[in-house]
Amino acid sequence: MSNASDTYQVVCPNCDTANRLPKSKPAKAAKCGVCGERIFKGKPVALTKASFKRHVTSSDIPVVVDFWADWCGPCKSMAPAFAKAAAELEPQARFAKVDTEAERALAQQYAIRSIPTLIVFKRGREVARQSGAMPAAQLVAWVRQFV
Repeated sequence: MSNASDTYQVVCPNCDTANRLPKSKPAKAAKCGVCGERIFKGKPVALTKASFKRHVTSSDIPVVVDFWADWCGPCKSMAPAFAKAAAELEPQARFAKVDTEAERALAQQYAIRSIPTLIVFKRGREVARQSGAMPAAQLVAWVRQFV
């Protein structure tokens, strides 16, 4: 019989279904029980208002959200570093992006005043916030505090 502490929950980046994963098996190989896609692809997940709450409140791993916009030069320059950090730190953390132009309500809800702004969520609660672009090594070091 499985104990709840033998598993953890992560939301599928493809269909937004919460999946319970065994801690005893390699997470990188995990597939969604609903859509069959890999749970961890080593790259950021684009979130919308519809999927945002599910990802940040239903995942047992930290969710690092990059609030950005297409017109923002620093956002564009940091995008490769954010992707590199995702590749390095998944499955210890989920990396996600929210386009503040497309998702103005989310940007307003989290009082995003400058972009890029990174917020780390743990079980739905904001635990850290950082504004401004960061190189990959600095970003990885910052996120490691919360995994």
